Amino acid sequence: MKLNERSVAHYATCDSPADHAGFLRKRVERHHHHAHHHHATSYQRRWFVLKGNLLFYFEERESREPVGLVVLEGCTVELCEAAEEFAFAIRFDDAGARAYVLVADGQAAMEAWVKALSRASFDYMRLVVRELEKQLEEACKSLAACCKSPRRSSSGRKRHLSNPALLPLQEKPAILENGYSTWGSGVPGGAACPDRDGGHAKPPPLPPRRRSAASSTAGSPVPGLSPAMPESPVSPETACFSKLHSWYGQEIMALRREWQERQKMGHP
Repeated sequence: MKLNERSVAHYATCDSPADHAGFLRKRVERHHHHAHHHHATSYQRRWFVLKGNLLFYFEERESREPVGLVVLEGCTVELCEAAEEFAFAIRFDDAGARAYVLVADGQAAMEAWVKALSRASFDYMRLVVRELEKQLEEACKSLAACCKSPRRSSSGRKRHLSNPALLPLQEKPAILENGYSTWGSGVPGGAACPDRDGGHAKPPPLPPRRRSAASSTAGSPVPGLSPAMPESPVSPETACFSKLHSWYGQEIMALRREWQERQKMGHP
């Protein structure tokens, strides 16, 4: 592979984020051409920077130019037996290719480097992209199926609720409070308002009723109110909040008119 030395050096030291970085000791073998071809092994401490599938190493962390480069294609990263502890090797498939033996400072650093280097090759990234594309395609199909099914189910649910004959019957008897049915009580065919927990919603407390001493239990109108109050809608036939709101609003409007008439007549 032919690389532009200046471009590679700039990429090694530019501000682009590194995938992994740290100090490693790199094994160096020196050949002494004597009669027995003696090999001397030593280790050099270098600052390694991994960017994509390129592994740079520098003499020092502050160095501006790398002293070496390893292109991580067609290689395997594996633990190896060496005199030094926490050693691993980068080996290439080509026969006669140089193997890089590196030594980390500890077990955690060694595992992190092996994991990062094993995922750095283009072949690995291509497999990851293919797998992600497959998962995305399956997710899109599932989403399309989910978007179609709720429409049918929701429309069917609305048709079911709009038919009073299909509404569930009230199992518990109506509970009376001061002669009137409480919230949620009803008879077969009456509408009940379910809350979020699936039960019947509890109503706000009923406002105090204006009753005079002459008022009878039959609900006679209160003196001073010009329009006679109709019968309370809180009955087994009506249990909706909108009707309750309208009915109690009539009493408030009547009181307001009474107060305005007293103001006009000069009464406090």
